[in-house]
Amino acid sequence: MTRRFPVNVLTLDPADFQFTRRAWVDASPLEVYRLVSDVSSISRWSPNASDVAFDEDSGPVVGAWFSGRNRRGEKEWVSRSQVVRAEPGAAFAFVVGGADDGIVEWSWTFHPHGRGCVAEQSWRLLRMDPVLGGDAAEVTALRDYMAASAEATLTSLAEWIAVRGSSRR
Repeated sequence: MTRRFPVNVLTLDPADFQFTRRAWVDASPLEVYRLVSDVSSISRWSPNASDVAFDEDSGPVVGAWFSGRNRRGEKEWVSRSQVVRAEPGAAFAFVVGGADDGIVEWSWTFHPHGRGCVAEQSWRLLRMDPVLGGDAAEVTALRDYMAASAEATLTSLAEWIAVRGSSRR
């Protein structure tokens, strides 16, 4: 009988753990950028983030830090993130753990499409860490959970914008 042992998470390739989800929203790229880059608003749409706020006297600029409460099932934790890209109307990205030694990058990009835009939300691991899980199955489950969260966030954002209407109308 052969015993199977899980692959140590540190031997996995982070490039294997990423995704992009997209949705059309009835607002301009600049309007959606303004909503998303106001990190204190993300809990309106995200099923897993709350109490998100930039550090005092900070905002959506490269180098800025913010904190937020996250949850996955029964687990809850506070994370620190640093903005790594802030291009109004085009892109907003941050790295959980900071630009120098972060674990995961979340990014948003915005592309004009018809009277609105396509908003894309991406997630990619930058390096492996035991906090992500103990084996490939656990890290895959985390990625899949985050992908479902991104889909829910994009759907909620699009619905929220549709109900409130775009400022250009």
